[in-house]
Amino acid sequence: MTEASDFKELVRQQADIVRIVGDYVKLRKSGAQNYSGLCPFHGEKTPSFSVHATRQFYYCFGCGVKGDVFSFVQKIENITFPEAVRLIAQKLGMAMPKMNYRSPAEAKDAKLRAQLLDVHDRATAFFQECLKRPEGAHAREYLAGRGLNDEMLAAFRIGYAPDSGFLLRDRLRNEFDEELLRESGLFSWKQDNSPADNLKEVSSRAKEERSQASAPPQSRDPLVPADNGKSAAMYSKFRNRVMFPIANESGRVIAFTGRTLATDEKAGPKYLNSPETQIYSKSRVLFNLNQAKEAIRKLDYAILVEGQMDCIAVYAAGFHNVIASSGTAFTELQAKLLGRFSKNVVVNFDPDTAGARATERTLGLLVEEEFQIKVLTLESGFDPDLFIRKKGRDAYAAALRSSQKYFDYLIDRARTQFPVRSAEGKVKAVNHLLPHIQRVPSRIVRDELAAEIGQKLGIDSAVLRQELRHAATDRSSVNLKTPAAVQITDAERILIRALASSEMLNASEHISARDGAEEDFDPCRQARYALQNERIHEGLSCESLIESLLKAGSEIADVRDGKNAMDVMDLPMSEAERNILATALLKDDEDLTAERLEGAVKALRRIHLRRRLEQVQVELQSGRVREPERVQSLLQEKTRLKLALRDPAAEPIRKFGLMR
Repeated sequence: MTEASDFKELVRQQADIVRIVGDYVKLRKSGAQNYSGLCPFHGEKTPSFSVHATRQFYYCFGCGVKGDVFSFVQKIENITFPEAVRLIAQKLGMAMPKMNYRSPAEAKDAKLRAQLLDVHDRATAFFQECLKRPEGAHAREYLAGRGLNDEMLAAFRIGYAPDSGFLLRDRLRNEFDEELLRESGLFSWKQDNSPADNLKEVSSRAKEERSQASAPPQSRDPLVPADNGKSAAMYSKFRNRVMFPIANESGRVIAFTGRTLATDEKAGPKYLNSPETQIYSKSRVLFNLNQAKEAIRKLDYAILVEGQMDCIAVYAAGFHNVIASSGTAFTELQAKLLGRFSKNVVVNFDPDTAGARATERTLGLLVEEEFQIKVLTLESGFDPDLFIRKKGRDAYAAALRSSQKYFDYLIDRARTQFPVRSAEGKVKAVNHLLPHIQRVPSRIVRDELAAEIGQKLGIDSAVLRQELRHAATDRSSVNLKTPAAVQITDAERILIRALASSEMLNASEHISARDGAEEDFDPCRQARYALQNERIHEGLSCESLIESLLKAGSEIADVRDGKNAMDVMDLPMSEAERNILATALLKDDEDLTAERLEGAVKALRRIHLRRRLEQVQVELQSGRVREPERVQSLLQEKTRLKLALRDPAAEPIRKFGLMR
């Protein structure tokens, strides 16, 4: 994958999967080497996602997703494998060699992403430069009026897009081709460049350059390039706007929001957002998460506001755990993204009618994702930005401390909208609340809410619980069921662990002695010896899994680098078998010693002997066996089986002539 063929393995060796996954998922230790948390790839209320520190792999018992540190980053960041290697290497501070790719398509996609990030870096610098120039005076005045100082302007890389359709385009043309600029989302263009369009652009450019021509050479604007004779109908999407960069979780700029400074009818929308591109999907991004994530993790809660200015104002006031939904309705993907860092959130949306509706939609989504939610409602007419500017940081801190619990907020709104003095009002209030209660996964919580709502609305709680039961039934009818865990014995688990041990990755045809007497004890070879020679796994629920592990050897090749390397989790198997394998690998609190492995073999041997003894007894009692020779053979086998079961040493089945 790289110029140095072993670079990927070097990254793998140095990357602690617990630390890398822990940047995205809140993990708790659940064993000697096992960590668990809520799966980031599907919605769940109890943790089924496990990470093994020693074996360096993850597995979800709910949705079946699995893999190593590279596949995790690939999946969660929605990037290619080489990009995942690069990102992990950057997290580790490792110098990157030149990257190679598995296919031309992958190389093209990765190159486009990298170039789009570079385009946005250059555009950010351009807008910041323009903000400091004379033409940025109006933008500086606006930002100062919003209470932003130089420190905050730098922290959020705020800039100004000049009232020109061509300056940014001409600046970026020096480094990037036009097709890439069209992909960036920073420009608009006309499909057919007519002579009239060309004339319009030339005229507009002429106005800009005439203002420079009369100035002495040393004072001419370096942002305006010399006319190179090229004229295309592509122009800047953002003009005369304050520019707020939108960064991804790693801090790279991937999009912009532009706030217009014009007041005429041609100004366009007040806020203009970048369109979706290869590097930007608005439903997957939370504004300021790159700067807020550490504070969210440390404080174990986030403040969620609606817009960039609200977010910046709250951040500037010292509340660094604040994020915004980035100019779009809050989405399930954003909820999952936030849930990686904390499941506690204070929602502070505008208190007007539209803001209240947005708050309810957001709260409903967050409660389905098992968040603990509070609602911060400011005085009428105040958004967070204005509140802090008018009343100060301490007043906002006090309001934050007095935030309402989710359902207290909803109950208060229901009582306000539907006076409960009449039966009709109570019915409307309950009907208003039921859809919200229906989203609550826990029956215990729903019962507690029924008692609380009944008390506050003056309704018989038993009647309300009946309504909630109907709602819960409707809710459960659409829930997806996760695969049930398959139970296996400790002996089976030990043997599966042994077969999947790291020594198996380079297993040769040599098989260790059964008693593990060799100087270098190999649990895999000892398990293979017993299972291949005695077949004591036959008839078990994990028989097909064990067969797959026995046959695997070195058949699986790691397609990412062409080296022969076994990844047992990638073996072809059913979902139930994969759950068995993951369970065995994740529960490895005890070392695989020769004594423990021998004990597992003896335990399975006894199970095998008992099963065979039952079969012999059933056949003898059935009356279907009439040949004297067959009856005699079965009686002798019954005696040998009983003798084998009485023997504490339980010698191999082959010794008793019981192999069939």
